[in-house]
Amino acid sequence: MKIIDISPETESAYFCCLEEWSEDMKEAGGCKQKWYESMKDRGLKVKFALDDNDIIGGMIQYIPSEYSICDGRNLYVVLCIWVHGHKQGRGDYRKRGMGIALLKSAEEDARQMGADGLVTWGLIIPVFMRASWFKKHGYKVVDKSGIMRLLWKPFHEKAIAPKFRKPGKKPEKGEGKVNLTMFRNGWCQSVNITCERAKRAALDFPGKIDVQEIDTTDSKILNEYGITDALFIDGKEVMTGPPISYEKIRKKIEKKVKKYSD
Repeated sequence: MKIIDISPETESAYFCCLEEWSEDMKEAGGCKQKWYESMKDRGLKVKFALDDNDIIGGMIQYIPSEYSICDGRNLYVVLCIWVHGHKQGRGDYRKRGMGIALLKSAEEDARQMGADGLVTWGLIIPVFMRASWFKKHGYKVVDKSGIMRLLWKPFHEKAIAPKFRKPGKKPEKGEGKVNLTMFRNGWCQSVNITCERAKRAALDFPGKIDVQEIDTTDSKILNEYGITDALFIDGKEVMTGPPISYEKIRKKIEKKVKKYSD
C-alpha cells in the first residue's frame, strides 16, 4: 500500500468519490469539481490509498478550519475518509488498513504545515465516519451536536480546542409558496445528489416554490448562518445523507405545496 496526493490524472476518481459505476453520482452534476477548483488553492488537501497494483481503494480530504463545520484556530479538519466498500467497480477495500494509513498521513501532513492539530467529525451510530473509530486512534471528543461528535488530536499543549459552529440565521417558511433552501459548498456528493433531486422535483410545481441556493464557500455567508451543507423545506431541515431518493423528496415537497393549496 502507498499514499499519494491528488494529481490531474486522479482528479476524476475524486470527483465521483471512487464510484465511477454509480448512477447516483451522475446526478450530482459538476458541483464537487467546481468546489475543488475554488478550494485547492485555499488549503484543501486530498490523498489516496493505493493497493499493491496501484489501484485506488480509499481517499481522505481535509481543509483549514475556517472553511469547515467548526470554529477553530490554526487547525485542519477532515471532511471525510472514504474506503471503497462496494462490490461494484473497484471492489471492497475495507479491512486492509487504508483508513488508518490515510489518517496518519493527514496527521503528518498537517504537522508539517504547522497546524496545531487535526480535527474530524464522527457519528455515534454505526455507519460512515464512526466517532468510536477515531477515538481508537487517539482522538478526543470536544463538542456534540445531535448524533454528531467533534473530535480532535492536538499536536501540542498550547493548541486551542475547536467547537461546532453555532447556528445563526435559518430559513423560514415561505409566504404563499414553499421555501426550498439549499446550503452547500460542493464537497459532499451525498448533499449534492439530494439537492439536485430537490431542484428537479421543484420543477414539477411551477409557481409554487421559491428555490434558494446558498453558496457556503463564501466565509461571510458561512459565519452568518453557521451551516455548511443542509437542505430545508419550508424552514424544516431534511436529512441529506445518504441521499434521499427523488420519489421521497418529491413527496415531501408535494406535501408542503398541498398545505398552501388547501
